[in-house]
Amino acid sequence: QVQLVESGGGLVQAGGSLRLSCAASGSIASINVMGWYRQAPGKQRELVATVTSGGSTNYGDSVKGRFTISRDNAKNTVYLQMNSLKPEDTAVYYCYLNLRTTWAAHFTTDWGQGTQVTVSS
Repeated sequence: QVQLVESGGGLVQAGGSLRLSCAASGSIASINVMGWYRQAPGKQRELVATVTSGGSTNYGDSVKGRFTISRDNAKNTVYLQMNSLKPEDTAVYYCYLNLRTTWAAHFTTDWGQGTQVTVSS
């Protein structure tokens, strides 16, 4: 069993900042990718940012230049620093984890329960 604990969501005015964190624990053998996706009501889930175990990052076009993803491999934790927030960023943000568990040879995907980010105008 793998657990993902998300924190840092909340309500902020346009132009403000928030910092999300997601800590993974449980039967983890190795982690390939950690990141964040988001989903607004009536819309499909979209990629926000990911980071590999080697430090390579990937950002969605709508957040590039405003958001920064980082990770602490020793703590199995990923962070998302969100600056210059816009109302369009309002969504539920889900932590994403691609990992190999201690009980399986193949990689599998796990999701957090989501944290609400609301940006007011």
